[in-house]
Amino acid sequence: MLQQIRDRTSGLVAGFIVALIAIPFAFFGLEQFGGGGGDPVVAKVGSQKIRESQFRLAYDQRYRQMQQLMGENFRADMIDRALFRQAVLRDMTQEAMLKQHSAEAGYHASDALLFKTISSAPVFQQDGKFNTTAYMNFLANQGESPKSFEARLRESIALDQLRASVVESSFVVPVQAEQAYKLANQERVLSYAVFDAARYLPEITVSDEEIAARYERDKSQYMAPERIRLAYVQLAQDDLPKAEAPAADVLKVLYDAEKASRFTTQEERKARHILVSFGADKDAAKAKAEDLAKRARAGEDFSELARNSSDDSGSAAQGGDLGWVKRGQMVEKFEDALFALDAAEISEPAETEFGWHVIRADEVKPSVTRPFEDAAVRSELIDLYQARERQRSYQETLEKLEQLAFENPTALEPVARDLGLKVQTTEWFTRAGGAGIAAMDAVKTAAFSQEVLTDGENSKPLSVGDNKVVVVRKAEYEAPRQRSQAEVAETIREALRQEQAKARAQADIAEVIAAAKAGTPLEEAVANKNGDWHAPGAIRRDNSSVDRAVIEVAFKLPRPATDAVSYGTAQLDNGGVAVIALSAVQSPDVAEMSSADPERQRVAAMIAGGEFQAYRTIVADEIEVEILQPDETAPAADLEP
Repeated sequence: MLQQIRDRTSGLVAGFIVALIAIPFAFFGLEQFGGGGGDPVVAKVGSQKIRESQFRLAYDQRYRQMQQLMGENFRADMIDRALFRQAVLRDMTQEAMLKQHSAEAGYHASDALLFKTISSAPVFQQDGKFNTTAYMNFLANQGESPKSFEARLRESIALDQLRASVVESSFVVPVQAEQAYKLANQERVLSYAVFDAARYLPEITVSDEEIAARYERDKSQYMAPERIRLAYVQLAQDDLPKAEAPAADVLKVLYDAEKASRFTTQEERKARHILVSFGADKDAAKAKAEDLAKRARAGEDFSELARNSSDDSGSAAQGGDLGWVKRGQMVEKFEDALFALDAAEISEPAETEFGWHVIRADEVKPSVTRPFEDAAVRSELIDLYQARERQRSYQETLEKLEQLAFENPTALEPVARDLGLKVQTTEWFTRAGGAGIAAMDAVKTAAFSQEVLTDGENSKPLSVGDNKVVVVRKAEYEAPRQRSQAEVAETIREALRQEQAKARAQADIAEVIAAAKAGTPLEEAVANKNGDWHAPGAIRRDNSSVDRAVIEVAFKLPRPATDAVSYGTAQLDNGGVAVIALSAVQSPDVAEMSSADPERQRVAAMIAGGEFQAYRTIVADEIEVEILQPDETAPAADLEP
């Protein structure tokens, strides 16, 4: 059965694997990438080397995941690229550490466990049972070899075994569960009043003298950061003109070169098979397979034989049906036997790693080559020719751009004139970036580099997307400067008004609390100061109807004495202030706690997570990690949002 998985696998189902494996790693296995002199090592983890190509693949994968998760809300400038790179490399080194440790500790996924893991996934089932055709069709679009898929899944299962050995051995003592239960289910009886700072604003006037005093006191806070505007030229492959359609003889040369890969369909066979596992006696299994083949040739229904006798439970229910098969989807011996058959012909038993296969070719689709004379083929060839010509033109122009920018370091006009480009200008932006190309890390870095900012030279070509580059130079620059009082007067005025409004709200609250402590009912004291009164009564920590700031303060107040009240204040997000009166604390009866209480489970998960983190720390102490290129691990061109 495992062989059928291996035979039909051609990609990684990322979402399924992430959901299936309870290990927080989603990167491609490190072993699948080779390394040469042109692929530098960015980190060493014990005996494992992480190369730049691996890092770039993981970086791009994580970046795309963020784009997909955030959708239209994604913006490239939301990501701190340096921290993002560090996080990706950290996860890769941690995964490599645990892989080495799990292998040394003897964790291993057997063939049976691997098959069970995949066959139990709902995405590969039909009518509640594993379906080989569904599995094959689902994975065929992923573009990965069966060998690498199986190897990576084995490693993921081994990592899951390692984690489970730690997590599932943790436990919670009764007192921990009881304390968590009491905290989660505790209720506090409270009332509160809100004093909106905005209500005081119409009464507040700020003088010019107050503004001047605040300006002098906080002068250093009113600095304008340095900023720059860039002049730039942009070269984009998509902006280059299309080449004229070539003559027929040129298209014919291109057709001959592309015929086998682009215009020829692979030969296919619709296959059925009966699998006879080796079991304890390989020769007996072969004899059984030969008998089944003989019976099928004698006229017995192949589908019924497969249903009753095949050891492939996945395809047996479908009469051994494997669907349409192309070269490269099965192991070599299986394919050799299948592709030697004519339609309706039945093979001799073919041996693979997991048993004997009796194979029937139900239908044969021969390889078909679309002729050069086909109008659709000619149109496709023209598109292909023009795309390649545009790519060639882009590369040639890019080389000229780099040369011209170097030869004319103090101006962009000669570059633009010779290449037919336009000199454009950005808006002002700071080191934090700006709009358009100023949001790109490469542009921000170049703008404030010595080459551009200090020396006043052109930058080298900077990638700002797929097949799109810019060369920038300083257009205008403003150094950091002290803003004048006049520039920031209104900002200061508004800040002072808000401060005074909050101060008045706080003063009213102090009077309310004093009046309440003196015997005035709190609600009456609040009404005298025009506060907004609320009496929610007993609430829990997870209450959703009371402002979170009020809840946080209420659950930090000391437990009040009998017939007494604990008071507190909370600063609200909208600028208002709340006065809180806590009158009672009600603790739950732990006798009502069940063994399945979510708090018990939450504490168990928290303890288990902490123990696994500690275990990872021990592993990290045993396996040396060396970061070789911490600042040079970014892809050459970050992805476009």
